[in-house]
Amino acid sequence: MEKVRVRFAPSPTGPLHLGGVRTALYDYLFAKNQGGEFVLRIEDTDTARYVEGAEEYIEEALEWCGIIPDESPKKGGKFAPYRQSERRDIYDRYTEQILKTDYAYIAFDTPEELDAVRAEFEAKGDVFSYDNKTRNQLRNSLALSQEEVQKLLDEKTPYVVRFKMPIDRTLNLEDIIRGHSSVNTNTLDDKVLVKNDGMPTYHFANIIDDHEMEISHVIRGEEWLPSLGLHTLLYEAMGWEAPQFAHLSLILKPDVSTLINKDNIDSITKSFTEEFVAKNNEFSFEESAALIKSFFSEVKSPRFKSMLGENEKDNALTASVKQFLKKGLSGKLSKRDGDKFGFPVFPLNFTDPKTGNVSKGYRESGYLPEAFINMVSLLGWSPADDKEVLSLDEMAKEFDLNKVHKAGARFSKEKSEWFNHQYIQLKSDEELLQILKSSDLNLNIEDEKLVKIIGLMKERATFPKDIYENGKFFFEAPASYDEKASKKAWNDETSAVLGEFAENLGTIDYTSETIKQAIHDFAENKGLGMGKVMMPLRLALVGELKGPDVPDIMELIGKEESISRINNAINNFK
Repeated sequence: MEKVRVRFAPSPTGPLHLGGVRTALYDYLFAKNQGGEFVLRIEDTDTARYVEGAEEYIEEALEWCGIIPDESPKKGGKFAPYRQSERRDIYDRYTEQILKTDYAYIAFDTPEELDAVRAEFEAKGDVFSYDNKTRNQLRNSLALSQEEVQKLLDEKTPYVVRFKMPIDRTLNLEDIIRGHSSVNTNTLDDKVLVKNDGMPTYHFANIIDDHEMEISHVIRGEEWLPSLGLHTLLYEAMGWEAPQFAHLSLILKPDVSTLINKDNIDSITKSFTEEFVAKNNEFSFEESAALIKSFFSEVKSPRFKSMLGENEKDNALTASVKQFLKKGLSGKLSKRDGDKFGFPVFPLNFTDPKTGNVSKGYRESGYLPEAFINMVSLLGWSPADDKEVLSLDEMAKEFDLNKVHKAGARFSKEKSEWFNHQYIQLKSDEELLQILKSSDLNLNIEDEKLVKIIGLMKERATFPKDIYENGKFFFEAPASYDEKASKKAWNDETSAVLGEFAENLGTIDYTSETIKQAIHDFAENKGLGMGKVMMPLRLALVGELKGPDVPDIMELIGKEESISRINNAINNFK
């Protein structure tokens, strides 16, 4: 195949996870780098797990991320339809074809019959597998006579189509990211290709669709590595050329030591304890919570991991908690991790249609799409010169599957926020104005002033809302004054000094430059250090000793408001 064609083929069984976004992104970047095409295909054959609204969610999420498919159910294309549920006639045709080969057979075993066989194996201490060692003793077209098979078919007996795994063959497999590997077919079972309702399983449907849609490269998660042997043989069985494969590593849970602090340790402990007690109900919530918190209190200690090691002196509760924490703090990133530690794992908010529960998304949490996708791109890939801030076009120019990492990529909440901060700084004040105006913040202020506030505050902002949260004093007078700052900035003479300064404000042009000069001249005439005027003035205007330059604050809130706040502070400290 000369033209590069890749596909992202999610199942609409829930919202799009961070790992799914990365797979779609790498598909997209590879296609654009190679001048190829990126296809979105919806694999909705799993009707039991189908979630209403999930397909629309996936399309909206990709659009927000800027990952726009060349072909999709929504956009169409020359290989339509792009939903597996609409391709039944295609699958039926290929089911007939593979049954004419020596690579497939039909099996009439009922779930109850297979459960009985499985129980027999377990009674002997063995594990049952439907494979080349057992298939000739089971109820299928390999073990039954042609007459028996035909009789069962005539009686409309339900059946599945299974792949007939070759005996004792060594398969030599190639992966762009992981290189060469081999597997003996004796270790593989006879997977179901077509279910008893006539719909193909993922294994069969995806290789049919990839062939029909002329997919040249299959980029997917490492959880599909064990299926590579089967899929390679399926291409062989159908007489088709297989695409090239690339299996992406896992996105791992974040380092817990970067997430727990004195402000959130109680809520995180509660979340972990609830999960622990649900699985180990023989232990009380209170005892479990106390023990879990004791471990989390030491989470920043270098010896934290060693503390979770086994100890023969551990009682039942301690041993169980250690085992639970070791498992819960390692492995693949999950939605539950986001819930516990307070970060999203989905690109957009998702409302479960059954429960009404809302899973928070990056968009609604204040992340810019450019920052989100930049963060995701580096979870397993490194561009040249270790650059970190790249646009989607820059990523596409540099992307190389051979530079995708084999090892798992550890997610970092801290790093995701760092990316958002970088992109906030890259936005113009006017662009941020439109973002803030489209938010649900109550910004009762003219655009001209808001643009100036953005310019003063964005350097300190990680999220657009921080411009408002950290600069509330621009929008409303302080209702109270920080106690520590008050002791530092205000003394017995301060009220008289600020009262006199406020009287002088009525005579000047109210610009930042003239206000700055007025403060300087007043301090000099009174023989005061600048801090004796500037600190209490900031406290009166802001309520704390923080914020941009005092003259800039005063210009933006206006002369009348400035004088009012100074007088309010004087009255407060009388």
